[in-house]
Amino acid sequence: MMTDDATRRWQDTQHIDDLWEGDMVGVEIDGTKVLVVNVDGAVRAFENKCPHQAWLLDEGDFDGESITCLRHMWTFAADTGAGINPDDTTLKSFPCRVNADGIIQVDVE
Repeated sequence: MMTDDATRRWQDTQHIDDLWEGDMVGVEIDGTKVLVVNVDGAVRAFENKCPHQAWLLDEGDFDGESITCLRHMWTFAADTGAGINPDDTTLKSFPCRVNADGIIQVDVE
């Protein structure tokens, strides 16, 4: 029986040493813009697009707990992608992991 992890299409982004706690970075995987954030040592990946007007979130602010879109100040919880302001929206998230070599991998499918 295959595990969920084994069936994913993991794609390398960057080394975990290049994404410190409280940092975020925008990357592109197969044409999909992805926002990778390090929340207290846990890596999360979201679509790099504000659901409001599709502004790139990596151009906004990340204070270690929340991501704020630069355009209209919409704010999201960095650990879940749940909307804070407004609270009726959520960022699209992608499965991600850090492999044994320290490479952050994301599955955008």
